[in-house]
Amino acid sequence: MTKLFTNIKELIQVREASVQKVSGTKMNILPTLKNAFLLIENNIIKDFGLMDEIPNFSADEIIDCAGKMILPTWCDSHTHIVFAGNREQEFVDRIKGLSYEEIANKGGGILNSAKKLQATSEEELYQQSAKRLNEVIALGTGAIEIKSGYGLTLDSELKMLRVIKKLKENYNIPIKATFLGAHAIPTEFKHNKEGYINLIIDEMLPKISSENLADFVDVFCEVGYFSVDDTDRILSAAKKYNLISKVHVNQFNSIGGIAISTKHNALSVDHLEVLSDDDLAQLKASETMPVALPSCSFFLGIPFTPARKIIDANLPLALATDYNPGSTPSGNMNFVVATACIKMKMTPEEAINAATINSAFAMNLSNKVGSITKGKLANFFITKEIPSYGFIPYSFGSNLIDEVYINGNKF
Repeated sequence: MTKLFTNIKELIQVREASVQKVSGTKMNILPTLKNAFLLIENNIIKDFGLMDEIPNFSADEIIDCAGKMILPTWCDSHTHIVFAGNREQEFVDRIKGLSYEEIANKGGGILNSAKKLQATSEEELYQQSAKRLNEVIALGTGAIEIKSGYGLTLDSELKMLRVIKKLKENYNIPIKATFLGAHAIPTEFKHNKEGYINLIIDEMLPKISSENLADFVDVFCEVGYFSVDDTDRILSAAKKYNLISKVHVNQFNSIGGIAISTKHNALSVDHLEVLSDDDLAQLKASETMPVALPSCSFFLGIPFTPARKIIDANLPLALATDYNPGSTPSGNMNFVVATACIKMKMTPEEAINAATINSAFAMNLSNKVGSITKGKLANFFITKEIPSYGFIPYSFGSNLIDEVYINGNKF
């Protein structure tokens, strides 16, 4: 079935040839076509161009987009949307003055989520997660990565990954699964971190591999969680199962996590709220994608990733939500793009590139999504009538999406 979208006020992120990522000054270039058409065939982008040059198509359906814009769907390369319940009380505790670390030390944080998840059935966990996935797709997300890490036992980590696998089977958007068993030290291993790392390496990784449950592996490399040496050991073990690294680093401290991540050719390093000159040098010598999570900084009141420092060093930068129950209870990529502009001083062009083509790279999906390119999946959204694409981050509190198309079908 063919669908022809006509009179598009502006068709955004148009790339004749697919690019893997954009870096430095190129992030400020956002190719667009004004007064354009877009043709899709079944689930694929077939053609696009200017209305003045439109060929004589015979389409099964014609959609008039006068006054509206079309963008490729957002790519969210860092989420934890498979979780049980919420951590609303911790939100109140932070308002009352407790820090993220203090909440974790008294049994909150990741361990709180793990306790709830362990007590939740796989079916109930799927239903809660599917509801969140529906919500973020409606907000314009058309490709997503989902991590485990709230299980912290063999059975519960497998339960999370099986839920992600079921989401992959039931939803038509690209979904990537990440094993994050090294998210925190479980209570029962509080004085035996070595024992828990052995559990990850000797039991979790082989079982996950045998069931083909993960695309990537992740470690929370941070003071009080997993050291650089711990991270090195886990990433080395995961390589035996062909799991690509995506690492939580530099959220609160710079301890050498970026250097060890790039040593393992990590696909991405995520957070980067704290960034030293040495960290920057390590990134410049690698192909690893830096990923910023501005909603997390907004919610926790911690520093924002220094986007200007990264981009001005001729590096790429991706944006993602970090959707999770404790530090970012939102999967709204529109808010992420707006916050990147408002708080990180990214231009709208840089933010849109970071939330589409670069975030697709951070999931190994550059050839499928992230731009309006012939042959890519027809995953895009149509805006309401807006004056420019800069109006999206400007009107940060408004939902400016009119319709979302996934694989060529209205969601």
